[in-house]
Parts: sequence; structure tokens; C-alpha cells
Amino acid sequence: MTPADSRQQSSQTARVLTVGLVLNPMAGLGGPAALKGSDGPEIVAQALALGVHSQVAARVSRCLALLGDDLARIRFVTCPAPMGAQVFAALAADYPGLDYSQLDVPLADHTSGEDTRRAVLALQQQQLDLLLFAGGDGTARDVQDVIAPGQVVLGIPCGVKMHSGVFANNPESAARVLAAMSRGELVTVMQGEVRDIDERSFREGKVITQFYGEMLVPLELRYMQQVKSGGREVEALVVEDIAAYMVEQMDDDICYFIGSGSTPAAITTSLGLPSTLLGVDVVQAGELLLADAREDQLYELASRQPCKIVVTAIAGQGHIFGRGNQQLSSRVIRAVGKDNLLVIATKSKLEALPGQRLLVDTGDPQLDQLLTGFIPVITGYDDAVLCPVSA
Repeated sequence: MTPADSRQQSSQTARVLTVGLVLNPMAGLGGPAALKGSDGPEIVAQALALGVHSQVAARVSRCLALLGDDLARIRFVTCPAPMGAQVFAALAADYPGLDYSQLDVPLADHTSGEDTRRAVLALQQQQLDLLLFAGGDGTARDVQDVIAPGQVVLGIPCGVKMHSGVFANNPESAARVLAAMSRGELVTVMQGEVRDIDERSFREGKVITQFYGEMLVPLELRYMQQVKSGGREVEALVVEDIAAYMVEQMDDDICYFIGSGSTPAAITTSLGLPSTLLGVDVVQAGELLLADAREDQLYELASRQPCKIVVTAIAGQGHIFGRGNQQLSSRVIRAVGKDNLLVIATKSKLEALPGQRLLVDTGDPQLDQLLTGFIPVITGYDDAVLCPVSA
């Protein structure tokens, strides 16, 4: 191996974050033209005719340039120009180690919401830790239309109407969130509202906002700042909160594999059911289907009906698979699906983990690699943080 190969391999190993980036180059055009928004091809055409130039790429470049050395820990996936690639082409001269790839996504000459939706669908096939998008409320609606459950997103504000709660305050704020995630720090996540106003009413002086949905977004405050402002955790009370939240979220049509440990056991206890502290119990519709289930029983259930796995991290180590829960084998995990894994833990437990990261050791290297990246960890009642997973 040459020194160059060694440096490249080391750089690849250091990267922990995969970010998909999509720009709406038409966002914000209606603002300088006093058109009260940019929705609709006729409004965009008016703005362009008045000589208005898009500022979206410049704002995104400002965000990414602020990352500096943190760029080396991020792998970017983007779309053809003008929806992403042009930003990286410009940055590459100043950051030779910039790691980005461009997907072959067909785009219209004058992009629209359909192009945004098509781009987001393509990007989500790349196992993203974060989907970064630049635009306004209309762009947020397009993203929300096709976003996968559990996919974390972050908006760089570039629009005229900014009513949605899925945007950073500014490009600098977005850079701080990206930097924290690239370093493997714990970042709190929450559901942010997607809202938009009726532009025609707005042009008549009426502000009518409408709720369109929610997306999972990282908060700007770092995890440790959140803990300090909220005071010390009382572990037992937090576990009760986690259990209460999990019970509320349970779907009667889904089979839940409740893993070993005292935190998962609190869920079955909250349901008034006996629990196997060092085993896997199967619960559905408030009933205990199997106590201390075997691997073959779990696989048979996962092969024929929707299931979810609930696990916690081993205190002081961080393993969520491969230590004390071998019943949850690689074939069981594959049958259930990565999107149906629910990790629960208190913030105190996560803070005490070496490197503040989770570990997987399923015995299947390919599956271990699939499970790496950032995942939301439920840490309280309607509270979660993003935590890195390593193999």
C-alpha cells in the first residue's frame, strides 16, 4: 500500500457521517422582486425577468465552508447542477479531500417541486445519516411529501416564507449541527412542523398558515448544553418516561421483540406483563405472546408479519446487538429491517459510553456495516438524541 493509499484509507475510516444535499435553485427568487413568495412557474418567470439571481448556492457554500477540517469526516451525496453539484465543484479547489458523489437524477431546465421530490427519493437510497436541503417552506413541503420515516433532515433557510420548524436559524447554525454530528457528538432530535402560507392570500395582506406534516430534525443546541439546562437526570424516572412513551406509540398490528435489560423490561412492566430481564419477550396488542423467546421463534414471526425490535445499550460498553441478546440474530434483524429497530436509553447512560457511541456485533460483517451511522435513540417522553453506531 502506498502512502497515498494509506492516507486515503485513513480518511475514509475517519468519516462517520453521510449527508445527502439537495438545493432548490428557485427558492427565494420572489423575495427581492416583492412577489411575496416563489411558488409557481409564473412567479419564478417574473422574478427571472426582473433580473433576480438565486442566492441558494451561495448560502449553502457559506455553510459548508464553515466546516473546515470537519469536511474530512463527511461523505456527501448530491444531485446534478443546479441542485447540488455546482456547490461542491466550487469548494473542491479549496478542499482537495472533499468527498462527494453525484447521482444521475434527471432534472428539468427550470426545476420544480417534482424535481425536488425525485431528487430526495434518489438520495434516500444512499443510506443517509442526514438529508440537508436548501429552500423555503415550499421546498420543505416537497421533501416532506416523500421523506422516509425516521430519516433526519435539516433545512438551510433560503426562501421567502419561513414558517416551518425544520430549518436552522441561518447557514452558520446548520454548519454547527453538521460539525457536531461529524465529530460523533450526541445531537438531540425532535419532530419539526412543516407549514406554509397561501401566497395568494399573502399578496392580499392575509397570513393564512397551514400544517402539512412533520419531519425529524436535529436541534441546534448541543446535547451537553441541553443536559445542563435541564438539570441532572433521575434515572428511574427517566426510564418510566421512556416506557410510558413506548407504550403510547405501540401499534396493535405490530409484534414487538422486547430485548434484554432493565430499560426494555420497564415497557412490559408498564403493560402489566411479566418480563424476562435477560431474554427477549414478544408483545402484541398489550398481550405477552412469547416469554424468553428463542431465535427460531423470533425469525418465524418476523418472516410472516410486521415486527419491531426494542433494545438498549449495555452500560459502560454500548453494544446494542451481540452481547446478551444473541436471540436477535442477523437473520432476525434482517427480517425485521433496519427501519424497525427502536433503541432506548437514558442520556446519562449514553453520556457514560466510551466515545458516546453504540456498538453492533451481529456476527455478520455486512449487516454490521449496514447498521452503522447515526440513529435516533429514545431518551425520554417524546425525546430523542442522534447517536453514532460503530461496528
